[in-house]
Amino acid sequence: MKLIPARTLLSVVIACVTSAVIQTLPAQSKAPTHKKSIQPITVQWLGHAAFEVTSSTGTKILIDPFLSGNPATPDSLKQLGRYHPQAILVTHSHADHALDAVTIATTSGAPVIGAVEHIASLKLPAKQSMGGNVGGRFTVGDVIVHLVPAMHSSDPGGRPLGFVLEFADGRMLYHTGDTWIFGDMSLIQEFYHPNIILLGVGGGPYTEGPKEALRAVQKYFKPDHIIPMHYGTFPGLSDETEVKSVFGAEHHTVVLRPGQVRVF
Repeated sequence: MKLIPARTLLSVVIACVTSAVIQTLPAQSKAPTHKKSIQPITVQWLGHAAFEVTSSTGTKILIDPFLSGNPATPDSLKQLGRYHPQAILVTHSHADHALDAVTIATTSGAPVIGAVEHIASLKLPAKQSMGGNVGGRFTVGDVIVHLVPAMHSSDPGGRPLGFVLEFADGRMLYHTGDTWIFGDMSLIQEFYHPNIILLGVGGGPYTEGPKEALRAVQKYFKPDHIIPMHYGTFPGLSDETEVKSVFGAEHHTVVLRPGQVRVF
């Protein structure tokens, strides 16, 4: 029997082990060879939690239309006939979020998206009633609307929601609705990675205030832009000075005035 030198035998063993390890390693995913080009997203704050968001192709989505009775909404934006959205999103049933949803839906023909029980209570025609629940989604033009949880109340009409809008270029906009900071925000970040957050900061008796809202961002999210909302509308809510004092060091913050438009 021919003896194999120890050095040669060691080299063979190392080679075999290395080959086996390489074969058991998971395949590495290739980096994308190209990225989708960024397309403009237009955001107009209408006061309180109301926004009109417009995609690059002109899909208009109206969120929480509390307008006609909103003391913070400029008079020119209280004329409900001016709104012709492709969809109306309502986070929950409280009047300071849902007041004008039915009127605008009736005049514009737009569907209303929200919690299934709340949408059913509005008694809209079937083609305009787009009720869903947490985890659901709807497609509106070139925008996908994802329904996510919020920590609040809603009566009549099921549970409160937040919305994540997914745009054709892959970016995401998250409207928190009325909420308190909660652990599932980590899953909203994990699944959607929102680039723009419309963040409730009002405080008072009903929702998280600026400090809690900032903590939610710091703990769970990595946005490009934060737009505070739901403040300065009524006595007892945080005002702009308080919001700026808390968010002053957060360089992602974009403080709008009601009626102001920003393109991202």
